[in-house]
Amino acid sequence: MLDGVEQARLTAALGALPSVCFSPADVSLVAGGPGERRRFLDVALAISSRRYLHALQQFRAALLRRNAELRVAQREGARAGGAHDARVSVWEPALAEHGAIVTAMRQAFVRRHSDRFSQIADAIGERLPVSMRYVAGTSATVHSTFDVVDAEQQRASLSAALSQQRPQEMRRGITLVGPHRDELQLLLGGRELRTFGSAGQQRSAAIALRLLELATLREAIGATPLLLLDDPFAELDAGRAARVLSLLEQSGVGQVLLAVPRVEDIPAAFTRLERRTMRDGELA
Repeated sequence: MLDGVEQARLTAALGALPSVCFSPADVSLVAGGPGERRRFLDVALAISSRRYLHALQQFRAALLRRNAELRVAQREGARAGGAHDARVSVWEPALAEHGAIVTAMRQAFVRRHSDRFSQIADAIGERLPVSMRYVAGTSATVHSTFDVVDAEQQRASLSAALSQQRPQEMRRGITLVGPHRDELQLLLGGRELRTFGSAGQQRSAAIALRLLELATLREAIGATPLLLLDDPFAELDAGRAARVLSLLEQSGVGQVLLAVPRVEDIPAAFTRLERRTMRDGELA
């Protein structure tokens, strides 16, 4: 429902209530698999760019159909060059066209905001340098900004990769190249945070990502998003929690909804908030 009207598509309501949520589960953004970080990029970009949302939807639709044809080819032991090959390859122009936009805009986002991400992690209290980089599964040149040339280079590179990998994909029954296989790497002192970072370092990096999301969403919509805080400072020492609060204040905190298990867990900066208590599943 949006303004009392039922929507045919979930994406029709996307961005209707701009918000950013902080929770202990955010550590999966760093410690989890590549899919977690791709989803972070997809949400941040889809909310701020209808062009990205459309490209992502079209890419996923073509990927679903190509994978279905690949599974049929795998079951029937088909080889490249036959009828199955044609039914698989017919989806590749759409994959290349829309996948190029997805990859190019993700790369542009990462390059545009990588310095800010590093600065936020430093401000939270991380002593080693923290950085991020986008690793694509194709060899297209990465540009600092998104433009037509960049998208065309990405399209040509992805199209060539799909054609080259098709025989192997028909044997395995799955598309092996494209933005659905790319990775947003988070690095600590040049090494992957998900492997070499401590629990505290991973949590700090996750909070930095959310603060980056808050700042970029605010820039995109020209207003302050709703801030949802679900026990956000769990397992953080007092010093880091205080620095996170300071960064939130600097970013211009608007409406805030904070949920904590104990009253004493409410930060002093948010004691002004109106309070409600959840008991036996009911809000009082």
